[in-house]
Amino acid sequence: QVQLVESGGGLVQPGGSLTLSCTASDTIVNFASKGWYRQAPGKQREMVATITNRGHTNYADSVKGRFTISRDNAKNTVDLQMNSLKPEDTAVYYCFFFAGGDTYWGKGTLVTASS
Repeated sequence: QVQLVESGGGLVQPGGSLTLSCTASDTIVNFASKGWYRQAPGKQREMVATITNRGHTNYADSVKGRFTISRDNAKNTVDLQMNSLKPEDTAVYYCFFFAGGDTYWGKGTLVTASS
């Protein structure tokens, strides 16, 4: 069973930056897409950013221009660079890999943007 492990969450002041990383325990070949979702308290999980195996990216409107997704296929990772963080970015962030019809999820990492 492939496991995804996120890292990089924490507390940051509004306007600050964080980088989230996600690593898979085993090599996932022929993945279709990777990315990040988030879930704020009392809200539904929402897509933040995705990247396909061809490098096509997609972002939620609320993070465009502030967040950047990247991946390293050789290292089996997907990262999320978050700049200009706002209090409304506070949430648990989950990475996912979609491959072969299966979706793999990490357990989440908490990001808190607060003064």
